[in-house]
Amino acid sequence: MAVAHSEPSERMAAIAHPAALVRVAEGSIVPRSAEQGAIAAYTTTPGPFRTAPKRRHRPFRLIGFVLIVIVPVCGAAVYLFGIAADQYVAEFRFALRSAAPAPVEPAAALWHAAAASSQASLDAAAVVQFIESRAIIDELDPQLDLRSLFSRPEADWPARLSLPVSIEELVRYWRSQVEAYDAADGTVIVRVRAFTPQDALAIARGIAGASEKLVNTLSERAREDTLRHAQEDVADSERRLQAALGKIREFRDRQGVIDPAKTAEASSTLVARVRDELLRARAERATLKTYMRDDAPSLKVLDARIRALEAQSHAVAGELTASDSKATPAPLSKVMGTYEELEGEKRFAETAYQHALEALDRSRGEADRQQIYLASFVPPSLPEEALYPRRLRSVGIVALVAFALWAVGCLVLQSVRDHL
Repeated sequence: MAVAHSEPSERMAAIAHPAALVRVAEGSIVPRSAEQGAIAAYTTTPGPFRTAPKRRHRPFRLIGFVLIVIVPVCGAAVYLFGIAADQYVAEFRFALRSAAPAPVEPAAALWHAAAASSQASLDAAAVVQFIESRAIIDELDPQLDLRSLFSRPEADWPARLSLPVSIEELVRYWRSQVEAYDAADGTVIVRVRAFTPQDALAIARGIAGASEKLVNTLSERAREDTLRHAQEDVADSERRLQAALGKIREFRDRQGVIDPAKTAEASSTLVARVRDELLRARAERATLKTYMRDDAPSLKVLDARIRALEAQSHAVAGELTASDSKATPAPLSKVMGTYEELEGEKRFAETAYQHALEALDRSRGEADRQQIYLASFVPPSLPEEALYPRRLRSVGIVALVAFALWAVGCLVLQSVRDHL
């Protein structure tokens, strides 16, 4: 009877106070039907004591955490620690330098430093692009057989180059295995990844040799471009000088005179000497005539000598100058005019040729100073330890990204549920 009278009071207490439901549910003296009735009455009773049943989201979040975080992290760990093959890195560094000495003047030194730095940067960028292009693959592939090096059986299948491949696929794979970039001031850093230390070293040495060959080719081409115009000027001046010398030679052969100036000088000397002798002969005749007859043998001999000297003087004077322009042979005055024109053209050609040679020497010196060469200060060496793949860091990155995605998804889902 005590139990029967206590059931209504406990049921009412459970309805009035929700916390009492737990005690009713946990009590052993309340029948199952009474407990279910109390719960039904509580959930259907209107009033301030009514509350919605609690939703359970933890299983869904746990499942999402397993699918989004645990599974990718475990998969990445299995691949990196159990499947991924070791990759060795061969690194080398070189710089592009100019042979130009630093100028003494401060302003010229600043300009020279800026120009040299700009040229070195441009050449370094060209070398980096060459290393990443198909041109270097076409140069190295016949020597190294890159397809076989990148498809070693030691490599895992995701990282291995699957054969057969086209040249475009090989170029894309090459860019993933070879990293080259311009650090600063013409310094280039190259890193090569391969599945064996020997392969990494062989590829690195091949890249270094091809890069040096490219730099030498570019430098030689720039040198030739710098010297081309100066050499053309020298060739033109040389042809002009040869033409002038040829005209002088033809003139000498035609006139029969080596140097008209010297010939004219000798003729002038001869004329002066003949005139002196003529004056002396005339003076002697005048002296003899004072005490000899005109038919005296001495006067006749002296008159003959005077006539010969006068004829010789007129002949030599005719060789030097002539009033008749059609005189044959041409007088030395006319010959001298033509020869002086040819001689002036020859002197001008010689001066132009000398200036062209000096300009060529200056251009050659400038080209030598501006010549770019490759200076390898960190040569390729055989790696001893595999640097890739970076397993712990890769697993940590996967875990961080997966956890971030799971957290964002939970926040988005909770926000959507709060607005429903």
